Amino acid sequence: CLLSVDNAVVLAAQTRVLPTLKEQEESLFYGIWGSYLFRFLIIGVGTYLINFWEIKVIGAAYLIYLVYRFFAARYHGKRRQRKVRNSAAGLKGRKLFWTVVAQIEFMDIIFSVDSVLASLAISENPVIVLIGGIIGIACMRGVAEIIMKLMRRIPELEPIAYILIFIIAIKLFLTIPAIDIEIPSGIFGIFILSIFALTIIIHFVRRNKNKEQN
Repeated sequence: CLLSVDNAVVLAAQTRVLPTLKEQEESLFYGIWGSYLFRFLIIGVGTYLINFWEIKVIGAAYLIYLVYRFFAARYHGKRRQRKVRNSAAGLKGRKLFWTVVAQIEFMDIIFSVDSVLASLAISENPVIVLIGGIIGIACMRGVAEIIMKLMRRIPELEPIAYILIFIIAIKLFLTIPAIDIEIPSGIFGIFILSIFALTIIIHFVRRNKNKEQN
């Protein structure tokens, strides 16, 4: 469940390019089913996952690209930002929807490798790891849905989420064998939730001050 916190932040942010809450939740639904499939497959080859460190590098680079794309769009103005987010290289409608689903599935593969490796460090029993993975994915779905809804109500959460995605990318890159620095999942999960909680508090404090001034 703790490993699912940072996963949920990334997935929730990816769904934001879709124009409606219904499509965002639907894309997350398909993405979560993909998570179950990839967890099942990767647990079957868990002992060989240490050889797949390259996928972590690709995943970290992709996350950094997402962050760059988001802040570049904001820098060039909100109008361009909406255009970039809703067009996705010219895609619209169901094509855009399935593109987002494919992106979510790609991140599921990366997170599956990371999560299964961490789980196998606790127990080598594949049944226990599978059950734990299923519970973790259920937590990820719940957390991602909450973050999606909060992002719609509290605008400050979206840029904060992308800053956290950059931190998550660095964390993912640090786990490759050549570096081998592992930040404890519990500490990192608490860090992410604390940042979100602090942002929400700042939002309401600013809103109350604006009301008093008006």
